[in-house]
Amino acid sequence: MKRFFGFGRKRKGPPPSGGASPPCNPGAYELREKELGKLHRAAASGDLAQARQALKKYSIDGRDKAKRTPLHLACANGHLEVVMYLVENKCKLNLCDSDDRSPLMKAVQCQQEECVAILLARGADPNLADVNGSTALHLAAIAPNTSLAGQLLEHNARIDARNKMGYTPLALAVSEHHEEMVEFLLKKGADVHARDQSERTPLCLLLLLGT
Repeated sequence: MKRFFGFGRKRKGPPPSGGASPPCNPGAYELREKELGKLHRAAASGDLAQARQALKKYSIDGRDKAKRTPLHLACANGHLEVVMYLVENKCKLNLCDSDDRSPLMKAVQCQQEECVAILLARGADPNLADVNGSTALHLAAIAPNTSLAGQLLEHNARIDARNKMGYTPLALAVSEHHEEMVEFLLKKGADVHARDQSERTPLCLLLLLGT
């Protein structure tokens, strides 16, 4: 696999992710507490008691200026008890923030595996696309996190979904030289011949980035 895909070569230039790559602190929201309502603050900090109190006054699906719901903030920060509380009180699972990312996508991006499991078990859609056209599986591929990718595939995530640049999760994994993720996706049936908007396959991308 290493010789075939050329892992270990020095990559030149940025990866062709169409803006899908996570920041240095993957998925983290920049929060200004004074701009958040009480329920959003409780969700972001993991304060379950405060969340229960705030829910008496504030909408469970209320949005802040960045269109984030309390569930977004709880998932991004891995506050499992708050996530469970919000889900059990029938919050909407598939609302998207200003980047068109759902709570599930934020949980994947921040690698909060237990939150991901809860959301998927309750029916969160794994195939929503963000402003870049990337799905939760794209985000798992560039993390990289094969456990999260496996959870998503078990809940019918599209393995060959394309973002706005035409890249599949496999193409992104190749572009980032994530060998384990590439092997995982191939074993799960990812199409190594899938072409992006420039008619390049994951193998073509590898040759381009590795030379």
